[in-house]
Amino acid sequence: MDRDIRTVEDVLRLLDGLFASEADRWTARAASWWDGFYADRSKPVPFFATKPDENLVSYLDRGLIAPGRALDLGCGPGRNALHLASLGFAVDAVDLSPAAIAWARDRAHETGADVRFHCGDAFASTGAALDGPYDLIYDSGCFHHLPPHRRISYLALLDRLLAPGGLFALTCFAAGAMGSELSDTELYHRAGLQGGLAYTPESLRWVFSDLAAVELRRMRDEPSDSPRFGEPFLWTALFRRDAQPCADADAGRWSIR
Repeated sequence: MDRDIRTVEDVLRLLDGLFASEADRWTARAASWWDGFYADRSKPVPFFATKPDENLVSYLDRGLIAPGRALDLGCGPGRNALHLASLGFAVDAVDLSPAAIAWARDRAHETGADVRFHCGDAFASTGAALDGPYDLIYDSGCFHHLPPHRRISYLALLDRLLAPGGLFALTCFAAGAMGSELSDTELYHRAGLQGGLAYTPESLRWVFSDLAAVELRRMRDEPSDSPRFGEPFLWTALFRRDAQPCADADAGRWSIR
């Protein structure tokens, strides 16, 4: 007889198991899947190309983001991390997949980019060692692959690593265009992410309601010969953290580490 639940982290790990077909942790299964996905670097996958997201370029061009310390969360082969480094950012980049990190490091070596790559689970206390605060946390396609309960861990990471006045930006599946629109409850009944979760502008504003929305729009479609990546089935969002976070009765709600 097992009595394994004592902390919230224990509950999160239990729920992780509902999204794994075997006894391994959900994160281990996810890492293995992404390793297979990145194994063939010649596959005609649009975001395999070494080009940054068009919204990230737009933020930089308009002065919404300025060089500083940046974290690329779920960096894949490193295309956005390399772009930020080329503009003078001090960049950390993290991904679950050893194959993705190996490819990103190869690209950095080829271009001479100075990026600190980390392979591991950014949301686990024993995972990738990330040392904030960061002026920018950028997520291109990680958030929509998380199980619903791991939003708690995601918000905890932002709370821990995003600097006061810092910016958080992401791209994620847009409801009606890409991703599953099943309710969170139904996802647990089916024990799967259905390839990734769709979000609406309202749901993104609600999840990240402790941050101020700067811009939320659909990603612009970019032709294949564009120097930027852009697909209209994605939302792009830019949020800012208060420069002076205030202590209140709810201050501990993102305290999961």
